[in-house]
Amino acid sequence: MFYIIPTKNGLGVEFWGTPDDLRNIYSVIGNLWNKDDYLYKQGFESRDKVISGFSYELRKAFEKNRLKREYSHFSLEPIEYMGFKIYWVHALFTFSALRYNMKYFETNKFDLSIFLQIEFWLEKAMNQFDSKGAANLKPYISDSIYSANEYIYLFMRRINIEYLQMGGGKKAFRELPVLMKKAVFYNREYDEYSKQLKEDADLLGCKISELEINDEHMDYENLKW
Repeated sequence: MFYIIPTKNGLGVEFWGTPDDLRNIYSVIGNLWNKDDYLYKQGFESRDKVISGFSYELRKAFEKNRLKREYSHFSLEPIEYMGFKIYWVHALFTFSALRYNMKYFETNKFDLSIFLQIEFWLEKAMNQFDSKGAANLKPYISDSIYSANEYIYLFMRRINIEYLQMGGGKKAFRELPVLMKKAVFYNREYDEYSKQLKEDADLLGCKISELEINDEHMDYENLKW
């Protein structure tokens, strides 16, 4: 059984499972992105960037290059568990991007069962960390994020940096749903950030898709998860 728990300081979650659990998830996800025939379609390349980071951490986990435990958090039975950490924002955007891509690729009942379990555990992890903050964040598990956004990767990066700068804790977690409004189509926050990206691209004489988020000021190595 795989499961998801919040990190101690609330910057994100930990995905845990047996090596077989994680390989199964990796296989399911692998059928929903990185398809050359679809990269020309609007938004696919940007969603691939979102999904690729999650997929990379997942692979590193079952290759035993991330977190390790001799027991799960819910059982005293000795069994090898592997895991990895991922920020809340990245987890929510990845799940949303994958669900959107499911419209284009064939899936089966096993695939759907994996997604239902991920949805269950994400919601459980939210409530476990802070039920008050979770009440406003839960809609972003389902369909609040506009995953057809051609620049979804840039939106994810911007929101994630803003959240990490808050330093974690329940206070920051309760502000996360406000930050996530940037990801909701036709919201004022979405329109304002879209306008900013266009202005930045015009100033630099490039396409919006060619922009990079400046995070040189972020000390990722010493974040308190």
